[in-house]
Amino acid sequence: MNLNRITPFRGPGGKVPRIIHFIGIGGIGMSALARFFHSKGAQVSGYDKTETSLTKELIQEGMKVHYDDNPGLVPDKVELVVYTPAIPNDHKEWAYCREKGYKLMKRSEVLQWITESSFNICIAGTHGKTTITTMIAHILRDSGFGCNAFLGGISVNYNTNFWPQAPAGGNEKNVCVVEADEYDRSFLKLSPDIAIITAMDADHLDIYGTASAMEEAFIEFSKRLKPGGKLIKRFGLKRGAELANGKEMMYSLQNESADTYAKNIRMQNGGYAFDVVIREKLIENITLNMGGMHNVENAVAAMATAAELDIDDQKIRDAVSSFRGVKRRFEYIIRNDRLVFIDDYAHHPEELRALITGARSLFRDRKCTVIFQPHLYSRTRDLAEGFAAVLDLADETILLPIYPARELPIPGVSSEMILGRMKNENKQVVSKEDLLNWMEKSFRKNVNKELGELL
Repeated sequence: MNLNRITPFRGPGGKVPRIIHFIGIGGIGMSALARFFHSKGAQVSGYDKTETSLTKELIQEGMKVHYDDNPGLVPDKVELVVYTPAIPNDHKEWAYCREKGYKLMKRSEVLQWITESSFNICIAGTHGKTTITTMIAHILRDSGFGCNAFLGGISVNYNTNFWPQAPAGGNEKNVCVVEADEYDRSFLKLSPDIAIITAMDADHLDIYGTASAMEEAFIEFSKRLKPGGKLIKRFGLKRGAELANGKEMMYSLQNESADTYAKNIRMQNGGYAFDVVIREKLIENITLNMGGMHNVENAVAAMATAAELDIDDQKIRDAVSSFRGVKRRFEYIIRNDRLVFIDDYAHHPEELRALITGARSLFRDRKCTVIFQPHLYSRTRDLAEGFAAVLDLADETILLPIYPARELPIPGVSSEMILGRMKNENKQVVSKEDLLNWMEKSFRKNVNKELGELL
């Protein structure tokens, strides 16, 4: 891949905005952009609805964050206001910034602007994109290749969702690794040099309306590849043949009909050892220190991307071995001979399936209890049947009330929609308070120290 044609980010008029305000700064994508501009020396401030560990970190890094919807807290002479599409129209700061005529841009528009002059590796898909994005960014950083990383999760290795390109021998390459989010069609603002597509399962039907419309958006995303760009797609994708033709590679967990795949997979210490075939090349003795066979497949996609950049095989092997994962992606919270507690963000039936089957394969002799909080009323309404079928794979299921995020309640939609469709009778819906009581009663006597820290 030729990286010589790209130049460092400068922004409109050849300069970076000096004063930037974010409405919704605590979001995982918004905070990555805030950190980007802060790294460029801009004065960054922002509003969010609630205080979180992430907003606390932004404050510690030198950004100003407030939690009151107060137009008086918007900086004077602000040059750019970045907002999330989830912000309600009656938000006071949002209305104030519109009335003042400030330059307003969606997160996706800002990301488009940042990446206009860069070499872009964009990872899209309804499952796996956060882990693959973070793996690729880690390989590039660990190997010395370098990149700007815009992640949809917190890297365990670096405890952040953004890091800047480090100069390589004084020559900044300006390579961006970007999680390409399908929500609100945001990924259609990007122009990849390398595009990865992991899955096109139905999701965000509140935006797309139908599964077919969502698939069309992924097809359109694939066609945004720059001339000479490379598409890396998962083997067996529905409508995969309709994705942009030209230079492409198919990856798979183990299917030898793909261009790149894993072989000789062995489980070890809650992770895996395996070899990877990348076209005619074999990279042997890869170690992945995280659970879930789906993460082996994610590693295959990440390694294929690194190989496209001509990164040395040993550097790829070392980087994968040192990769510690993404917070809330098959993250081990407790792991001992009495209890394994895994935290995972899985919010789609297929992600839940990968989580449950992965945990069961690694810990075959353990009882599998799943504590699941549905994310969004619309997703629960649209995918209740799928959630119920997958949760039946567990020995016991504890459901929490729906996490609404950006949505208002939908009449008749609740966690009971899933509960009522499950066949396994070992199930219940509980409040957060009752969950803590249940956990203490069920597990405290076996793991006093670890569970005490967790609770």
